[in-house]
Amino acid sequence: MSPNTFPRGRTAIVAGATYGIGEAPGYNSLDLATLASLRALDMAGLQPKDVDGLFVVLPSDPFSHLSMAQYFGIHPKVMDNNRTGGSSFQIHAHYAALALAAGECDLALIAYGSNLRTSAGKFASTLQPSIYQAPYKPMIPVSAYALAAARHMHEFGTTREQLAEVAVAARAWANLNPDAFARGPLAVGDCLASRMISDPLTKYDCCLVTDGAAAVIMTRADRAKDHARRPAYLLGAGSATTHSEIASIPDLTVTAAVESGKRAFAHAGVGPSDIDVAELYDAFTITTILFLEDLGFCPKGEGGRFVEKGGIAPKGKLAVNTNGGGLSCVHPGMYGLFTMVEAMEQIMGIAGERQVTDVELALSHGNGGVLSSQATLILGSESTL
Repeated sequence: MSPNTFPRGRTAIVAGATYGIGEAPGYNSLDLATLASLRALDMAGLQPKDVDGLFVVLPSDPFSHLSMAQYFGIHPKVMDNNRTGGSSFQIHAHYAALALAAGECDLALIAYGSNLRTSAGKFASTLQPSIYQAPYKPMIPVSAYALAAARHMHEFGTTREQLAEVAVAARAWANLNPDAFARGPLAVGDCLASRMISDPLTKYDCCLVTDGAAAVIMTRADRAKDHARRPAYLLGAGSATTHSEIASIPDLTVTAAVESGKRAFAHAGVGPSDIDVAELYDAFTITTILFLEDLGFCPKGEGGRFVEKGGIAPKGKLAVNTNGGGLSCVHPGMYGLFTMVEAMEQIMGIAGERQVTDVELALSHGNGGVLSSQATLILGSESTL
């Protein structure tokens, strides 16, 4: 798709919500996704019967879109449950924008829910190494990301201290977010002294294991103001994949975010220097560094130095993962939709104490598998149209 064929600014996110962040005992994944969806619909002044485009992923349900349609008692015109992991939701938004712009549906709901923490991590246990990797006894997914971190350190001199800066920045943002699961003081020294999980990644280099759900509502731009005072318009989207198993990645220090970001920025007609907030999938500290590089916020190999001295923390040079990210806010198996909710809230100016001043452009990036699938959205305020 060439830049001038994407429906730039013709669709918008008009509402978004989360539910059950942290621990939500007694709820299954479908319950949580439904409750987040009801919150989002209520925010937009809508009801389930208004939804005619449904995009859903649930961790253990391959027919999640059918399950949720039945649960709501609705009959959508357009449905999808693309499963690329944590990047699924940015891809859903891309497809929803195309369907909305083409008139195939009028109101799209994108939803996710997971009771990963209170179900004792059963979803995580399904991630097993392939027969080719099993002899080396990796812990998937963490060992896959540890390989990327080790290679980045070898090639570019990235340090464990720089990885720790990512976790410390995420915690600083989480401390401004009353919904974040992990709050309280965290210093570089705490990260370095924490338990090693898969060398060189320690406990604080790894994302949380939580319950949680998120949902967003999308519609066409001509209806957006009916449901939101300050909609978050979708200006650009792109996705790409390079591999499935980490052993097949072409380069451990380069992800497909290079391609997804390039397409999204081209559609939007803006560049990295124009972005006010970047919501990046941070399953591990190394992913934030990789995505800062691959999305063009700094040159390849400079990510570690970019995050030093609070570079991505509150009052840093770039506001990154302003809700606390997967490292300190929420990570219920797939985190990508939470980056979209946070990007929307920042554009709408409703993020409370963590609100960044004068946000006009926000980037939301999802990562699926073991650095396998990458997807990027550029959202903008009305002034960017």
